[in-house]
Amino acid sequence: MKLHEEVKRMDRNMKQTKLSRIPTFKTIEEEANWWDTHSFVDYMDELKPVKVQFAKNLSEGITIRFAPEMLTKLRTLGQKKGVGPTTLARMWIMEHLQATV
Repeated sequence: MKLHEEVKRMDRNMKQTKLSRIPTFKTIEEEANWWDTHSFVDYMDELKPVKVQFAKNLSEGITIRFAPEMLTKLRTLGQKKGVGPTTLARMWIMEHLQATV
């Protein structure tokens, strides 16, 4: 192996074993608090792009009935996550369906 190829391989290995400056978090709240005081721009070299899918052209709907206290709980949880109760319920159903495939 040529010297420059070996240097490139070593550089790749060093990048892979580099410790992250982003700490490991125990809760979502802990992570949110940390990001509130840090700019993601400072950590761009550690971030990886992810594939995101957005629902388009939802052609059919269903009606789900909840007891008032359960609907209140769904609304409260959705509000904490920044989404409406319908979106939160749809996200949970889609996650569950994808996990069972």
